[in-house]
Amino acid sequence: MSEFKNIDEARAFFAGDLFSASNGITIDELGENWCVCSMEIAENHRNAAGGVMGGVIFTLGDFAFAVAANNVHKTTVAQSVSINFLSGSRGSRLIARAKCKKDGKNTCVYNIDITDDLGRDIAQVINTGYKL
Repeated sequence: MSEFKNIDEARAFFAGDLFSASNGITIDELGENWCVCSMEIAENHRNAAGGVMGGVIFTLGDFAFAVAANNVHKTTVAQSVSINFLSGSRGSRLIARAKCKKDGKNTCVYNIDITDDLGRDIAQVINTGYKL
């Protein structure tokens, strides 16, 4: 059973996440045990070499985890996170698809696949959450 009645309620709750909001991250789709979040790549998201900063990619993955996990159980926080950077983005938008792999009594595990708007695999995030 979802904690949020609908996607608009989730958007209102996560509007309080000012860091994600200030980076332009949006909640695009929301279901039980999954979500899709995305963001436009802006110039301030780029590193000195012109690529998207790893921290930007990590933030998008972490936010997608938070949205999906907190839709199942408020409040769930990250306990352990690993990220594999797969390739640089050539697109103008990053898309994160979070899906629950394990929903236990106190912990959960989510896989988050991050692609760009051209379909290129950018990163894979595995997030273990702890339910408070």
